[in-house]
Amino acid sequence: MPLSLKAFNTFCGSLPATTFVEQWGGAQVWKVGGKVFAVAWFEKGHEPGITFKVSDIGWEVLKDAPGCRGAPYFASRGMKWIQSYAKPGLSARELKGYLEVSHRLVAERLPKRVRREIGV
Repeated sequence: MPLSLKAFNTFCGSLPATTFVEQWGGAQVWKVGGKVFAVAWFEKGHEPGITFKVSDIGWEVLKDAPGCRGAPYFASRGMKWIQSYAKPGLSARELKGYLEVSHRLVAERLPKRVRREIGV
């Protein structure tokens, strides 16, 4: 079962030094150090589209997995981002694990000064 809107936002908000903004026409966007690590679209009557950054191995595992795809816009620009968007997709537990990895991958790319300031 995928994450609900409330569960997605609660989980992302529990990760260190995160901020939330609604942008791009209603997307739920989570950032660390001002950089996006997770985006979700929740449309009534549709499976949520949850987008996150992945490692090279995560990309190979998920890009062709049922219910997953290279994230629109992000992946088309050569970035390794996945979107879980349709059944069966990823379970809530799997999504949380990938969201944690995405948070870490984005935080690791922040300048040292920023990482120190925000405590990651």
